[in-house]
Amino acid sequence: MDPTVPTDSSSTPSERVFADRHIGPSADELERILHVVGVPTLDDLATKSVPQAILDDAPSGVGAGLDALPLPVGEHDALAELAQRAEQNTVAVSMIGLGYYDTLTPPVITRGILENPAWYTAYTPYQPEISQGQLEALLNFQTMVADLTGMEVANASMLDEATAAAEAMTLLRRANRASTSPRFVVDTDVFPQTLAVLETRAAPLGIELVRCDLSHGLPDGEFFGLLTQTPGASGVVRDLSVIVARAHERRALVAVGADLLALTLVTPPGEVGADACFGTSQRFGVPMGYGGPHAGYLAVRSTHSRQLPGRLVGVSVDADGDVAYRLALQTREQHIRREKATSNICTAQVLLAIVAAMYASYHGSDGLRSIALRVKAHASALAAGLRDAGVSLAGDAFFDTVTATVPGRAGAVEAAAKDAGINLRLVDDDTVSVSCDEATTDEHVDAVLAAFGAERSDANGADSLPASARRTSEFLTHPAFTRHRTETSMLRYLRMLSDKDIALDRSMIPLGSCTMKLNATAEMESITWPQFARLHPFAPDDDTVGIRSVIADVEQWLVDITGYDAVSLQPNAGSQGEYAGLLAIRDYHIGRGDGHRNICLIPSSAHGTNAASAVMVGMKVVVVACRTNGDVDVDDLRAKIDQHADSLAAIMITYPSTHGVYEHQIDDICAAVHDAGGQVYVDGANLNALVGLARPGKFGGDVSHLNLHKTFCIPHGGGGPGIGPIGVRAHLQPYLPGHPLREGLGGGAPVAAAPYGSASILTITWAYIRMMGAVGLRRATLTAIASANYIARRLDEHFPVLYTGDNGMVAHECILDLRELTKRTGVTVDDVAKRLADYGFHAPTMSFPVAGTLMVEPTESESLEEIDAFCDAMIAIRVEIDRVGSGEWPVDDNPLRGAPHTARSLAREWSHPYTREEAAFPDTGAGRAKVWPAVRRIDGAHGDRNLVCSCPPIESFA
Repeated sequence: MDPTVPTDSSSTPSERVFADRHIGPSADELERILHVVGVPTLDDLATKSVPQAILDDAPSGVGAGLDALPLPVGEHDALAELAQRAEQNTVAVSMIGLGYYDTLTPPVITRGILENPAWYTAYTPYQPEISQGQLEALLNFQTMVADLTGMEVANASMLDEATAAAEAMTLLRRANRASTSPRFVVDTDVFPQTLAVLETRAAPLGIELVRCDLSHGLPDGEFFGLLTQTPGASGVVRDLSVIVARAHERRALVAVGADLLALTLVTPPGEVGADACFGTSQRFGVPMGYGGPHAGYLAVRSTHSRQLPGRLVGVSVDADGDVAYRLALQTREQHIRREKATSNICTAQVLLAIVAAMYASYHGSDGLRSIALRVKAHASALAAGLRDAGVSLAGDAFFDTVTATVPGRAGAVEAAAKDAGINLRLVDDDTVSVSCDEATTDEHVDAVLAAFGAERSDANGADSLPASARRTSEFLTHPAFTRHRTETSMLRYLRMLSDKDIALDRSMIPLGSCTMKLNATAEMESITWPQFARLHPFAPDDDTVGIRSVIADVEQWLVDITGYDAVSLQPNAGSQGEYAGLLAIRDYHIGRGDGHRNICLIPSSAHGTNAASAVMVGMKVVVVACRTNGDVDVDDLRAKIDQHADSLAAIMITYPSTHGVYEHQIDDICAAVHDAGGQVYVDGANLNALVGLARPGKFGGDVSHLNLHKTFCIPHGGGGPGIGPIGVRAHLQPYLPGHPLREGLGGGAPVAAAPYGSASILTITWAYIRMMGAVGLRRATLTAIASANYIARRLDEHFPVLYTGDNGMVAHECILDLRELTKRTGVTVDDVAKRLADYGFHAPTMSFPVAGTLMVEPTESESLEEIDAFCDAMIAIRVEIDRVGSGEWPVDDNPLRGAPHTARSLAREWSHPYTREEAAFPDTGAGRAKVWPAVRRIDGAHGDRNLVCSCPPIESFA
């Protein structure tokens, strides 16, 4: 059967409706696409493209494995099912704390950002000229974090608090050249999930963690760094100045986990000499969401700015000298330095960081301080009532959390509070912890006191923050945090910023290896439902029946789709999925007594994060060559296997390859590695070319990470949120990530703060699979492949396609080779990328995996009209390149080198050899709206030489 149109007798009308809405080309358009590609049907395309050795039989048009998926339903039925799941959850008052707190998201931010496709469908700002809005918002986030922590430089967010702590630990090790000690001191009062992730990260790197109650002083012996937290897990706020000073005296550096809301009242760690600060911005308007997604943060002194992992937004200037923003310094460093990279982090939590920054902007310093004072007042009232009742507390200095000792009664207190609709944290049989937050009321405090057998005190107790711990410095004084107090001002600010970006709501984003497909409204709708959004990740199981059933469905459906035996949803980015998968391989070898196996083979074409991830788990990278056609050089692979047979741990291979083709020897590659005792890691970045056609768990993979923010419709959100779960064969299942506060997960080391990572957005993937069904998913994959081959056919004579498979076919993406054109005309891939902005398009992926090329991926969601418009723009640009090559336009002054062109640039003096109309109004096709880039081409080198990573003074915009 050919699923060109969904005519299978088992198809329902609901399936036809949603699959047809998700998949861009109509039946007639698909027929034209297939005609150009040279195949009669999608099934013939599959046979011609995918190696027969791995292609699943599909007698019913479904594909082996996918027949276990439920029959699809329509959008309204899917939302009704999700609503039923949501009703199975109990949204109790959460006073559990441990880094997760209820928060009141301003509705203008919920509607203006979280529910706005102009924000959630944007891509990472690697084309900064058409990403100025999100870059400005991220600069606000960096400024907010730097101001509150008292540090000088903050990055554009981390994946969560625990991974931020782990990155802080390894940053201090790199930065501390005065110590060669492997020892790292960790305060006993840090959050348990943070400690667990620190332990995960430390072990493969040879870092020795030393637990120490820092209230009793520092441990003996040398150590390179120290990590503490304020407030601690117990809620206690300590004077950090003595700890920091004594650590520095002993040549150790200090990282402090700090609550941003507390820092509106508490002395910032930067003011007492801390070297790094980490934490989360969750309580700044980002719902708990059963664990995520949330934007962690990492901030350092300027002397360590070049050690910061992840993304860093910097200020620069454009070609006209105007202020412009860009990603600075080490952005995507792992793609450049590979196995020498210091971190595998290549993403952030952009959308959530922007929510937090706008929350701070909307409230301002006075509003945030007012919220913090209210939180502290509730905690103080609770503490006073407990003291009057004779209950012993962990300490007298606290902000939001009170930890009480009630010998033998902790369980009864927790149960009594639960009966009142409030969840507390049961520390042990004798200890209960209670955390107040923005949503806490007087009634909640009274109910908790009653659970302890206490009541509100009339006494005026001492301030819970002693004078030595109180903040005296100003913060958030920049106009970005003082101008937008009214909803009118905020909604206009959000609109102004989003208008500076090209997101998927305005244009095709043809990025190779990043799969920017439709993020359907029906998939997105449930993420802001309070029954999912307001769940604490450590809430009792009785409260979370609905969301855990969604999690179980997604796990099972991914097992069906991939052919693996088990899935972990904990990794909250593709990079963390790589890390978790390699940890499972490492632990498997150690468990078999093969701990000496530490060689990881990686093809030269691989994603740069692969090599960085391998090093992070203690493996040594050996690069395998590729042939001239882009395939792995199997002869070189066999030679490397022979050379390292006794120590071979794994191979990491992306399939289809990073070169955009189905390698026909993939089964031989997997077999050769297995025969030598190694494991096969199949990078799932390109899974959008496999779903319904082939399953990595069946054709040789032992483990894969799956990018839910690519293949399974979770939006990129400007570069985050993301989810990178791993699927494994049965022998690796015992090594899936576990969690210290959640039983029933894997037995391996945790890689994220929450048991199920960014759980609240799993409803997006649930809805996508539920509405597409087996036939729809397979049809989507084949349509993506057909569209990529169509682009390859249309553009090959203008920009040669670099790699094709055995039958002249590409997979879901193709690489256009501009190197000869650049050599002949001087026009570069950068010129073409910037010129596409004038045509209203986001550029494809530049110079990856091959320098001087463009990697194009259309996805299944783009209509033929949009695909043709992109091809027409590329062909028109080729004509412009020829005019440069012929000498009509000089190499250093032509529409490509001058691109992109702003409206303001047209009003300035014009001395170019091309006209204003040629600059700004190239033929973009009938009816295509003009997109005006916000700035001209940005001077990246200037930004790195003059590093500014917080909001510039308002005078610079004059």
